[in-house]
Order: sequence, then C-alpha cells, then structure tokens
Amino acid sequence: MRVLSTERLHLRWFVADDAAFIFELVNDPDWVRFIGDRKIHTLEAARTYIENSLIAMCRRLGFGLWLVERRTDGVAIGICGLIKRESLADVDLGFAFLPDFRGQGFAIEAATATLAYGRDHWELKRIVAITSPDNEPSAKVLKKIGMHLEQRTRLAGEERDCLLFAWNESY
Repeated sequence: MRVLSTERLHLRWFVADDAAFIFELVNDPDWVRFIGDRKIHTLEAARTYIENSLIAMCRRLGFGLWLVERRTDGVAIGICGLIKRESLADVDLGFAFLPDFRGQGFAIEAATATLAYGRDHWELKRIVAITSPDNEPSAKVLKKIGMHLEQRTRLAGEERDCLLFAWNESY
C-alpha cells in the first residue's frame, strides 16, 4: 500500500517479498556500523523481521518504516518513516539507503515528505531523530530538513551514545 509519493519516489508499506532488499540493506557495512547488527543472515530471517517489526508497527500505529522506491522503475533504494520507540518520548524519523543511492538527495526527499506527513497527517508537534555521533551524512540530512541538534544522549538499553535531533512546530 503506497503511503507517500514525491517527485522521484514512492514510499510504501513493506511486504514479505521485500526480504531480499531488507537482507541486503541490514547487512550493509554502514547499516551495521551506524544502526547495528540485526542478525538477519537468511532471507527467512528477513521475512520474519519484515512481518514482526516493519509491518507490525505499521499495523499497530498506522505508521512505521516504509520501503522507498524510485518512481521511474520501482527499484527499492532505501527505507524511511516514522518510528515509535519505547526509549523515546517522541515519534522519531528514521531512514537508510543502499550505498548506490546515497548522495543523490533521495534521503532528503524521503525524509522531508515523511516529516511533513507526521506534521500534517498525524498532527505531531514534535518529531525527533537519532544518529550515531560519527554518522555525518545522516546528521547533514537531518539539518537540511529543518531538524536541530538538541543533545548527545544514550537511549535505554543501548551501549553507545547517539545524537538527538528534533523538529518542533515552533521552529
């Protein structure tokens, strides 16, 4: 089910058939470095992750992480969406793209649309995002879409610090 469209992208809910894409994305060295090892080492594990994590959140909340496809050819290039973590008081924006699709403005385009969706559709007054302190490309995306660095913090249950960015209606 398509959720959002931009000039170059479609964002849609995940389906089990997206397992090969998820397998590739979560095993990308940058994903493992900046986001963490999800221990998804088979297509079956990717399908389980899609169903129990990605689809389950969308069903439960009406939003979650969506697959990002190019409009021109339907190629899956990344993920972007809104997440509700127990360790954060606010809904947060997340994104990740395959290496071949970084540096082309896709993350900015998808994140801008997602931020607007959270603001306009869900009437969120504040949306946050977290990133690894050494993930400069993600921090640049967050700044370009209007988010501001608030603090360095450590989320409950995590072993490392993260940077917390925020967008507030009053900005």
